[in-house]
Amino acid sequence: MTSILIIEDEPELVKILRAYLEESGFKVSSAYRGDTGLSNWENQRPDLVILDLHLPGMDGLDVAREIRRKTDTPIIMLTARVEEADRLVGLELGADDYIVKPFSPREVVARVRAVLRRSGQVSTSKTFLRAADLEVDLDSHMVTRMGQVIDLTPTEFNLLVALASQPGRAFTRLQLLDAIQDNAFEGYQRTIDAHIKNLRAKIELDPKKPRYIETVFGIGYRFIKG
Repeated sequence: MTSILIIEDEPELVKILRAYLEESGFKVSSAYRGDTGLSNWENQRPDLVILDLHLPGMDGLDVAREIRRKTDTPIIMLTARVEEADRLVGLELGADDYIVKPFSPREVVARVRAVLRRSGQVSTSKTFLRAADLEVDLDSHMVTRMGQVIDLTPTEFNLLVALASQPGRAFTRLQLLDAIQDNAFEGYQRTIDAHIKNLRAKIELDPKKPRYIETVFGIGYRFIKG
């Protein structure tokens, strides 16, 4: 599981970010001071650091300097500072991205994924997904069942890929909403349920007895193995 360290002195913000990141499948730890954050980084060596610039104990820029002096761990900086000079200093220190408060937690999750992809920590080498007689070509965005092409919308395709990439894993509706990059947070359960219904109608031989996408009651959905 990809690990994220949040170094931020606002407990409520940490709580929100942790909830969104864990919901998206990341392992999250946190620190509220710069010096303890750096110590946690030394001990844990997370895959990515979300770092506030204005911190007690040790300034965020100094934390970034120490991290960069030793490794190329990806860093996303958070700050309420809007001056261009602050942003340039952070980027010159080697920050991989920079987000100014206030921001959407979903935007942070998207930025985390983008930075991890750029750093090579998220594999993009797999080009085909196969399950029984269903085949998904990630490069051409083509789905076939028993050799017959199935036309999916981009949203349906992304939803299928998210599920089929990890067969057997139960996804919550919020995790699937994030995977398809749908910003309609309000009513998200109905949004995902509608997409699943449409997807089943296209890929299942009998949508009422799904062979591929199973409902996990009280949680969401999973792709059935085998």
